[in-house]
Amino acid sequence: MKIKPLGKRILIKQIEQEEVTKSGIVLPGTASKEKPIIGEVLAIGKEIEDVSAGDKVIFEKYSGTEIKDGDETYLILEKDNVLAIVE
Repeated sequence: MKIKPLGKRILIKQIEQEEVTKSGIVLPGTASKEKPIIGEVLAIGKEIEDVSAGDKVIFEKYSGTEIKDGDETYLILEKDNVLAIVE
């Protein structure tokens, strides 16, 4: 399935992050109860200028609509839910 966001929407694939305790123990992503807040932009709507495909962004927790395509899960977010670009 090919997904193309409309208007001011962004298609994102969430990036799972490993959690490290203060003592240096790495916790796998499944142990974390927090949803990831960093993702890679896969596609953007026509009305978006300051974010492009391939950017890594930080977005608001629990925002957007989840879309499943086979085993993959994507998010469609409004541009206003994106907080920053990670460089």
